[in-house]
Amino acid sequence: MKILPNYDKHPTWERYEKELDVEFKQSVEEGKDIEQYKALFDAVFAMPNNEYKEKMADVLYTLVSEAPMKEGYPYVEPSDLPGIQAARKAYDLEMPMPSDEVLEDKMLGAWYGRVCGCFLGKPVEGIMSWELQEILKRTNNYPMTRYIDKEDITEEVGKGLSWNIAGCAYPRDFGRMPPDDDTNYMIVALRLLQWHGRDFTSDHVAYTWLGTQVKNAYCTAERIAYRNFVNGYLPPMSAQYKNPYREWIGAQIRGDVFGYINPCDPETAADMAHRDASISHIKNGIYGEMWVSAMLAAAYGCDDPEKVIRRGMAEIPEKSRTYEALENIIKMYHDGVSVEDCFADIHKRWDERNGHDWTHTVSNAEIVAASLLYGEKDYARSVGLSVQTGLDTDCNGATVGSILGVMLGYKALPREFTDRVCDTLESNIMGYNKVSITEMAKKTMPFVKKTV
Repeated sequence: MKILPNYDKHPTWERYEKELDVEFKQSVEEGKDIEQYKALFDAVFAMPNNEYKEKMADVLYTLVSEAPMKEGYPYVEPSDLPGIQAARKAYDLEMPMPSDEVLEDKMLGAWYGRVCGCFLGKPVEGIMSWELQEILKRTNNYPMTRYIDKEDITEEVGKGLSWNIAGCAYPRDFGRMPPDDDTNYMIVALRLLQWHGRDFTSDHVAYTWLGTQVKNAYCTAERIAYRNFVNGYLPPMSAQYKNPYREWIGAQIRGDVFGYINPCDPETAADMAHRDASISHIKNGIYGEMWVSAMLAAAYGCDDPEKVIRRGMAEIPEKSRTYEALENIIKMYHDGVSVEDCFADIHKRWDERNGHDWTHTVSNAEIVAASLLYGEKDYARSVGLSVQTGLDTDCNGATVGSILGVMLGYKALPREFTDRVCDTLESNIMGYNKVSITEMAKKTMPFVKKTV
């Protein structure tokens, strides 16, 4: 008698055979010469969830792993750090080190800026942009510059909507930031530093994950990596083995603390980000985290959003899809394209109804860059733009808020944002279920290394 698992009960994020459509699209975007096998991928994807589908998926995994690159593929996208560094384009930026007092204010601004930006986008994570904008217009919050309050969601506001905004919005007196993977990773990074110091390795990151959160706290590429750790696949193989989400946004939301502790030193911030990202991601998935971490480091010594974006870009390969996409956003901004048309162009190229497009590193990096440029250093406007356009709303709100938090400092952040969380952050991290945001910023300070 065969003993088999219940294939229908397997979580989708942990089963390669359930995401073959994502694997095919991801592999084609990477330049792998597999388009002639699309019908085969479709046929296996359509099979019932059983042992035979799993075996067929194993064959397709081998096919993808051994596939040659398509002739004429224009991008050069290494995943190893020396390869990435060799493919960079330099961008010189003067970044004077702030005083100790200003640095501490910026650190507190970083934590609050990220938490509050995440809180702004959390109630609408997963909503379609047209429905989100209808909600904002009905609540007199378009363009978005404040939280979506539960008190604003009347029966009339929710009429005809498929999104249960009344069940997702938070009341004004909620008094804390609820658990979220974006903010969980801030605490995970702090635990990593406390346990292993600034010289941590990718293996240290993996073991920290296993020791701080349960499996279900991780999503997509992170869930695959976690599963791979348990099964003996260590970094960087943990990012590569049966991981169709390998260029999704998960790493891009994890590198903030590495930027926080390397003021005016984007290269070291990006190095740390690479050690973290490469346990679960490859190529553009890694570049997203390196870019964000480097931007945050640069934001300590520069308050020009475009220069900060470009200094972050200087840590990733010039001939990558991420770099090309960010250049395109900057060009639109300089060409006088309106903010509405810029975001419409992003939506034209990325289908928010497709999970791969919705959660990809590059699509969301475009939103982050556009929000920073068009937001023009206004915290409320910048995080509002990053959320109101849709896609991964809480992730993009958190990233934009983090960068503005460093750039502006805590004292310059709007009180209507910061006061609402009452200096309280909840998490899924063992031993850190409810913490003071101020205390977390203070505990990060000892790991800061000032450049000369």
